[in-house]
Amino acid sequence: MSFINQITEMQLDVLKEIGNIGAGNAATALSKLLNKKIEMKIPSARVLSFEEMMEMAGGSDQTVASVYLRIEGDATGSMFFILPLHQVEHSIQQLFGSSSLPYDELDQDIAASALQELGNILTGSYISSLANFTNLSLVSTVPTLSIDLFGAIISYGFIELSKESDVGIVIDTALKEDAGTNTESIKGYFFLIPDPNFFTIIFNALGISNDD
Repeated sequence: MSFINQITEMQLDVLKEIGNIGAGNAATALSKLLNKKIEMKIPSARVLSFEEMMEMAGGSDQTVASVYLRIEGDATGSMFFILPLHQVEHSIQQLFGSSSLPYDELDQDIAASALQELGNILTGSYISSLANFTNLSLVSTVPTLSIDLFGAIISYGFIELSKESDVGIVIDTALKEDAGTNTESIKGYFFLIPDPNFFTIIFNALGISNDD
């Protein structure tokens, strides 16, 4: 039976709560880095098929920025942090103080460095929270940044992963400056793609079974 038919609402709520803890840690780290108050929320967590994930990001021909890393240790998997291109421009302008220029007119080295650091903080905070929550040893590889069509970025990874799994967890993110400002939220997605037994190991560590 597919994992999509096995996961319980309680298990999904736990993953969302871990995401919220990670969001708080990420917001703190970003606030220190940027010297401004940052808020980050995790509105929802969902189990979706690979096809549904593609549709959620706007389709395979949507240009996105992606920060990718592998989760290694007691449980293994892959994580993508995805930002649509218009959100990339907004994130650099709002968070990193760049002028109101489209992404392709910004200094590419600076923009890429800023995006990679953003993705590194966000993904690292989630994995650290997951490790602390479960008392498992989990580490991440060095994140890599890509800006390309969504289908081109993840198709190879999905093809390889689909041999072992058919779903992933999608965690929405909403990141913005302090609520007292008029800035819009930066909205992106975490795609958490498990290797075999990833979630079994996670939920066993938490003492949560599919029968709970």
